[in-house]
Amino acid sequence: MNAVATATVTTKDTNEVIHDAPVLRDYHMNDGYDWMELIGEHGWAVIPSWGCDGWDLGQWPYVMLAGIRTADSIGNLFGIATYCEGDVTTSYYRTQARQWDAITEYAFFQWKSGQAQGPDDLPEAAAELPSRYRMPYTVNAA
Repeated sequence: MNAVATATVTTKDTNEVIHDAPVLRDYHMNDGYDWMELIGEHGWAVIPSWGCDGWDLGQWPYVMLAGIRTADSIGNLFGIATYCEGDVTTSYYRTQARQWDAITEYAFFQWKSGQAQGPDDLPEAAAELPSRYRMPYTVNAA
């Protein structure tokens, strides 16, 4: 069983059928660190942190989220793949904004459930998160 394949997918935000998209599959060999290395060879990258202060986005090497930006003949495609002890789910979005929304919802679940360290002032629902918690973490180099 190969952890990386091409498949026909439907984008979550626009319901478009996309052929030959790079899709991550279940990976029950070795561990999450090996999965990270393998998917990196195929254009995917694990996202370690989220939000303005870089809160955890999983529990490495057991729980992770990876992203990819690719394209088809129509335009950009933005994918995410969740990894939980080898079980992998891949989703695609036509816009980066929808990809970020999906990552934010994932982050909120991780933070709210206590599975990953997040902000202390979480609202009751992901939709109520302030914008500073809904973006990639960036390091300001001084």
